[in-house]
Amino acid sequence: MTNWRCPTGEIDIIARDGDMMVFVEVRTRRTATVDAAFASITPAKRQKLTAAAYAYLDAHAPDDALWRIDVIGVALPSGKKPVIQHAEDALDW
Repeated sequence: MTNWRCPTGEIDIIARDGDMMVFVEVRTRRTATVDAAFASITPAKRQKLTAAAYAYLDAHAPDDALWRIDVIGVALPSGKKPVIQHAEDALDW
């Protein structure tokens, strides 16, 4: 599922990794590296992501569901191929 919205925010991608429910935030920046994309996950953004994940879980998952929040950083360097990195369980980095 993509772009799930609730009053507390939006989740870009909701997927499964085996038994684990995975909420994915995609951050894109026009830079040479993904550093700025990952740095854009501020404490306030972390709170919004967590609140949106809990809202989804409350509405659609059993109480004992396993879950995590991942971040995909995308860099779009000028004239070059995109750089993509995936950080699993990103809020615990």
